[in-house]
Amino acid sequence: MKLVLFDLDNTLLAGDSDYAWGQFLIDRGIVERTNYEQKNEYFYQQYRQGTLNIQEFLAFQLQTLACHDIKQLDTWHAEFMQQYIFPMMTSDAKAAVDAALASTEYVAIITATNRFVTAPIAAAFGVRHLIATEPEQIDNRYTGKVQGTPCFQQGKITRLHEWLSSLNVRLDQFDESWFYSDSRNDLPLLQQVTHPVAVNPDPTLQQHANQHQWPVLHWQTTTARHDS
Repeated sequence: MKLVLFDLDNTLLAGDSDYAWGQFLIDRGIVERTNYEQKNEYFYQQYRQGTLNIQEFLAFQLQTLACHDIKQLDTWHAEFMQQYIFPMMTSDAKAAVDAALASTEYVAIITATNRFVTAPIAAAFGVRHLIATEPEQIDNRYTGKVQGTPCFQQGKITRLHEWLSSLNVRLDQFDESWFYSDSRNDLPLLQQVTHPVAVNPDPTLQQHANQHQWPVLHWQTTTARHDS
């Protein structure tokens, strides 16, 4: 039995969907540019350095979801997919996902980015299972709060076990477990699987992969063809 997990941002995507959603909101005039752009960049640099306060970031990011009804958010997201996400979907990433889907039913994207942003992206890759940070909803409206454990760093392990439990399987039951990621923030989960793979790794992950003889892949940034 085989499990294949993919990180999303800067792994399957040639860019960061969290950061890009913020830029979309700015460019579309939905949020005030100067303050929001500064905070978006501030949190993104924290993430890259491995120092992100996930609760502080989510309070910033999810507040915009709470300010608008879901129908409007979905309309904006469709534009976001066309303008930002499809150009980030690379042929190497699509080929890797297609190969995984052909070899096992246990394929998931696991990402710190919230489900509102990432669910349509997972669908575009053809991946049915998504493990993501869950924005709370009440009466079909986002509250600006998080439901459950954020899917970040050690939280990815927690959320993975919750998902596997819902399928009545355990991680140790898999003969092979693969996780593809670019980020130092994913070292906790990379160390849990039998086959960790660094994809376009940041310097910290590159060093760790070299020390532990993990495979290192450099996926090209050629956009995969998408028929919308």
